[in-house]
Amino acid sequence: MSSVFGSGEISTSDKYLLEIIGFIRVHKDGHCERLVGNRKLPAGTDSSTGVQSNDVVISPETNVSARIYIPKTATSNRKLPVMIYFHGGGFVVESTTTPLYHPTLNHLTAKSNVITVSVDYRLGPEYPLPIGYTDSWKAIQWVASHGTGHGPDPWLNKFADLRKVFFAGDSAGANIAHSMAIRFGSYPIAGLNLEGVILLHPYFGGVNPIGSELGKHKQLKAFTDQFWNLANPSGTGLDDPMFNPEKDPNVSGLGCSKILVAVAEKDSFRDRGLYYKELMEKSGWPGKIEMIESKEKDHVFFLFDHISQNACTLYNRICTFINHQSRV
Repeated sequence: MSSVFGSGEISTSDKYLLEIIGFIRVHKDGHCERLVGNRKLPAGTDSSTGVQSNDVVISPETNVSARIYIPKTATSNRKLPVMIYFHGGGFVVESTTTPLYHPTLNHLTAKSNVITVSVDYRLGPEYPLPIGYTDSWKAIQWVASHGTGHGPDPWLNKFADLRKVFFAGDSAGANIAHSMAIRFGSYPIAGLNLEGVILLHPYFGGVNPIGSELGKHKQLKAFTDQFWNLANPSGTGLDDPMFNPEKDPNVSGLGCSKILVAVAEKDSFRDRGLYYKELMEKSGWPGKIEMIESKEKDHVFFLFDHISQNACTLYNRICTFINHQSRV
């Protein structure tokens, strides 16, 4: 069973209104107790990479914010590509500022030589979907407001090349990145050119199980489906087009020319990632989709491990994808 999801056991206790074991408890009075992702790390200069970060408020009305990362190589003479990143956590836990994400984004920023804007969208169930998607779109619009060099953030004005923008995310954040690219295809934003999408171990699903969900990951599918149902209680269930891309009539309109999908051999979502690649290739979408699989690894292993051979291979592939370097 996946180490990320613990035993995958589904709670049968009536002590709470709902409990996803190891992640979140919804008490009977309605308040939520998050069991992970509560510790926050400050922005600043990372001693190991030299990356600088700073927190910005995108919407004072909703308190949606982002953490911006710039590599030590940044100069005003040569603007850098921009990666708008959406963190994972099943739409209900985690943040860009936690010990899981802040070091990862420092490393990813340095390795790929990009400006990273990591979005802190509001979480369910207090803010049920589609609020997280709406917040993410608002963040993209905010980034685009720097296209003329006169936006609210001086770092983006000075260092960001909005002609080279990538949407990226892991797990639920990869789901968001895909959804934002679909929306961008229908509603392009002036001043921002979306070059590609990077989906790291994407959290997709559906009513009907596929691949390993029919066998060794049957119980784990039931466990991970809980996150979607908790975050999106008023939606159309597991075949909601936002969760099951196969059900989205607009999937061929994804608004960029290339996608990188990363999967892990032991991940219960591996077959969903492979199926997504097949779906996009058959959809009529005219772009190019690339795939990388990390052998012997599980869901979002790269958040915990930045230095193993598998992690380095993945980070190098992301860098290549962003910077158009030829692969050997």
